[in-house]
Amino acid sequence: MASQRNLIFTLIVATFAVSWASILVKLSGADALPTAFYRMALASVILVIPALPKLIKIIPRLTKQQLVLLLFSGLALGLHFATWITSLFYTTISNSVILVATQPVFLMIMETILLKETIARKSIFGILIALAGMIIITGGDISLEPEHLLGDMLALAGAVFAGIYLLIGRKLRADIDNLEYISIVYSIAAILLLAISLFYNENITDYPTKTWIFFLLLALVPTVVGHSLYNWLLKYIPAYRVATVILGEPIGATILAIFFFDQIPGWFTIIGGTLILFGIYFVLRQSGITETDNKTP
Repeated sequence: MASQRNLIFTLIVATFAVSWASILVKLSGADALPTAFYRMALASVILVIPALPKLIKIIPRLTKQQLVLLLFSGLALGLHFATWITSLFYTTISNSVILVATQPVFLMIMETILLKETIARKSIFGILIALAGMIIITGGDISLEPEHLLGDMLALAGAVFAGIYLLIGRKLRADIDNLEYISIVYSIAAILLLAISLFYNENITDYPTKTWIFFLLLALVPTVVGHSLYNWLLKYIPAYRVATVILGEPIGATILAIFFFDQIPGWFTIIGGTLILFGIYFVLRQSGITETDNKTP
């Protein structure tokens, strides 16, 4: 069983890693869908190589239900990246990363409805605070250019798909090792993103060396390191808590955006973002971080 100190350290490393995602997306200079595709495709290649010997053994042993859930997890992850990365081209980095990090709101609703789980009052209070912050951010963009609101809505769609992805991952990670799980799911997501990119006739080959470097960094840092560590944590920490800690990503991403793109967050973003991040405290405070319904080794 992983110690609480190791779990907290892993959460910090994972959150720092995913904080770079939005920055690397913008620095790549490529369109949204090809960027999402190469992020997942390169991560899949990196992970499938060491996982291949075990994949050959475990895939034939998976149940029909597990195979279906793996498919839906990969599709949800692919749609998450398709909508969220696209949102970065319509709204600010701070708005996008704050709104996509509201996945605990949707995840807790799913857990309550689908799994009939009872959520502690303090957690509900924290989610309501985060929801209020989300409304403030999107409400502020209603009065701005329409494309800002479109970006906000795409980021929220990304949050819903991320919630589905984490909810499925919570169930599958109880029986499937992390490396095998993420290599399958990332590969499915990459195939979906390739299909969508081809459907929209996106450029998927003609890029300068700089762009390929950023594609590789996107695959390595926020994906192979960040998302993979979050999936590892799903075996030890309830899914909604993992999703809630992801709310720390906007802090890093917003700070980085100030230095890289001179994007100073507006008051609606500052106030709304503060409320969203403040909700973390109430969700995590109601009990120890390592409590979980999942089996631990």
